[in-house]
Amino acid sequence: MYAFTLERPATVADAVKLVAAGAKPLAGGQTLLASMKLRLSAPEQLVDLGDIKELTGIKKDGNTITIGAMSRHLDVANNADVKAAFPALADLASRIGDRQVRAMGTIGGSVANNDPAACYPSAVLGSGATVITSKREIAADDFFLGLFTTALEEDELITAIRFPIPKRAVYEKLRQKASNFPLVGVFLTQSDSGVRVAVTGAGNGVFRHAGLEDALNKSFTAAAAAAVKIDASDLNSDLHASAAYRANLISVLTQRAVTRALG
Repeated sequence: MYAFTLERPATVADAVKLVAAGAKPLAGGQTLLASMKLRLSAPEQLVDLGDIKELTGIKKDGNTITIGAMSRHLDVANNADVKAAFPALADLASRIGDRQVRAMGTIGGSVANNDPAACYPSAVLGSGATVITSKREIAADDFFLGLFTTALEEDELITAIRFPIPKRAVYEKLRQKASNFPLVGVFLTQSDSGVRVAVTGAGNGVFRHAGLEDALNKSFTAAAAAAVKIDASDLNSDLHASAAYRANLISVLTQRAVTRALG
């Protein structure tokens, strides 16, 4: 690991100033520190966000839940409001990585990193959440731009994520046992505005599946999901699974999600 300096600001404003000057923000560190140890990343200055109280806390307000960017996965998994109002989100958080990752990793760090196989981006996109930053609010559909790429600007930090509470929601994933990342994950919600199906682990980044959404908006049944042909041409193929296998998993996991949602 290369030499670096560590700053620990107490406010978002101070953190933004440091980031604008070229410092690298440090949230849970589950990706950044590992890449630094491998010398794949060599920032000269880190900004530890852990002391910024503005970035913590989970609040239910009407039909929304707002989660501070520095909330740990365990915080989300164990929060009483999340478990009662949006159990699928609590379930997702409870199954991210392993115990150590859940104790240190943060929702803001995960969403900003936008790993193509991360769990949280599927919840944000699948629920139509809003990413709140130090500058603005960004709709989930406009936030995720591709492999490790988001709409965040260089001097912009995620401060919170606001989730609308759906009528029904389920997260299904098949875990890749070596890494604990999902080989494929499907986050499904049904609300007054319709059905959303977000897929992670299968492509160059998280994405919505229009065919499954159209079918389920017409008939919210596992049979309707099963009838949708999943195109494998743009899906990942690697040593863990072929594109065709991932396409089949998208179908199977969506069918399971619908069945669970219907009780």
